[in-house]
Amino acid sequence: MVYITEDLIRRRAEHNECEIFSLEEVSLHQQDIERIEHIERWCRDLKILYLQNNLIPRIENVGRLKKLEYLNLALNNILVIENLEGCENLQKLDLTVNFVGRLSSVETLKQNIHLSQLFLVGNPCTLFEGYRKYVVATLPQLKCLDGTAITRSEVIAANQGLEELKRRVMEQEDQYLRKNAQQKEEEEANRKQAADRAGSRDGASDSEEKQEEATESDEERREKEFWHTPCPFTPESRLEAHRHLEAKRMAKEKGNERKVKPPRTLITADGRVLNVNEPKYDYILDFSLTEDDNNSRIVLDLAVYRGEKFCLPLTPHPRAPHESPALHRHMDTSLMDVDVQPTYVKVSVKGKIFQLVLPAEVKPDSSIAQRSQTTGHLLLHMPRAQGEIKATKAARPSKDGRHLHCSLSDKRRPVQGVPRLSSRVTCNSLQHAHDPREDKRYGKWIDGKTNPWATGTFCYKEIKEAFRSREAGSGRQRNRGHR
Repeated sequence: MVYITEDLIRRRAEHNECEIFSLEEVSLHQQDIERIEHIERWCRDLKILYLQNNLIPRIENVGRLKKLEYLNLALNNILVIENLEGCENLQKLDLTVNFVGRLSSVETLKQNIHLSQLFLVGNPCTLFEGYRKYVVATLPQLKCLDGTAITRSEVIAANQGLEELKRRVMEQEDQYLRKNAQQKEEEEANRKQAADRAGSRDGASDSEEKQEEATESDEERREKEFWHTPCPFTPESRLEAHRHLEAKRMAKEKGNERKVKPPRTLITADGRVLNVNEPKYDYILDFSLTEDDNNSRIVLDLAVYRGEKFCLPLTPHPRAPHESPALHRHMDTSLMDVDVQPTYVKVSVKGKIFQLVLPAEVKPDSSIAQRSQTTGHLLLHMPRAQGEIKATKAARPSKDGRHLHCSLSDKRRPVQGVPRLSSRVTCNSLQHAHDPREDKRYGKWIDGKTNPWATGTFCYKEIKEAFRSREAGSGRQRNRGHR
């Protein structure tokens, strides 16, 4: 059952900046409301009220709405016209498709002197003989009844023989009420019989149950019985149909609710980090982990592919037959999040976690995250925390500082005069970083000379050639000084 609450009215009063005390028009249609309440206290200045297509059985709690001009109660369960004497300014009343069987109840509208339009189409009282004449004669202020204008000659004809017309209307009204009561008794008896039949089916033998399950399920059987069993159109049957549809809708929503999965364990209680690869259905994460011993770093290459959901018999593109058409290279980088820790790396792709334990401890602050705009691959360069960058041949300057002596025993010693390189990237924000080897800023000496070792790869020939050019330049300067 839906109640009229202050929050409901405020949500329907957006055109009035959600203020209800000065509200002049409100629409509460199709809300499954079963009772009118609170409106006359909260919305005193209301002029237009829409309450059509609800389950309201009675007109009540609107008598204090002195400014109300239009009341729409179509498609409800109203039986009698009542409690509208206080609506002094009421001009239009719509009771289309209700269950008004007491035609004499229209006499309560005599005090609504401004009432000019009345709609009773679809009510049982409209089937009474002399219905229109009776309403026109009872309510002389009306100008339009059921969408048809009332003429002066029609009013004169209706007033002739009014007493006889009232007597016939009252007789038809009594017949309708007796028939309605008899239908309610029959409907109750049918419900009891249906309940007994359902109980007998439940107590049937196992063989009969198996045969019944083979033909159709119990749910389908009940559904067919409900909709194919004839019943009179009454407020009770309409309410029962609504309850049935509501229960069916709630059962469907409950069945569609996905069970909340517990969060996946990434780190155990004892602090052990687990390897996790959640993406499987929507997309697949293919990875390769390599150790770059020359640069003393670990490289993780991640590629995103369409998963089982999009796996179709695909053919390579004629212009690029070597590329897989299932590669998800157009995925937005903002959907990825990288978290590099000293002992493991965690990558989140569209909320799915990929976690991998690293073979060695790394430096998170010095790690680089790059993504190719061509292939969509995500490349992580993570320098190791222990040791310096390895060189093919270590070099150390001589005592006079002019020559380099290389020996295999000095592999882990840093070369004097060669600045260390650090390219720091915030891994959580996945910036497209530049490789230091491609940036000329890292290849300069302090005095402006080219530094061949700034790329991080040390070669004996390059070291020797660089120092020769350096020595030759200093020699030319000495010769100029002698001259």
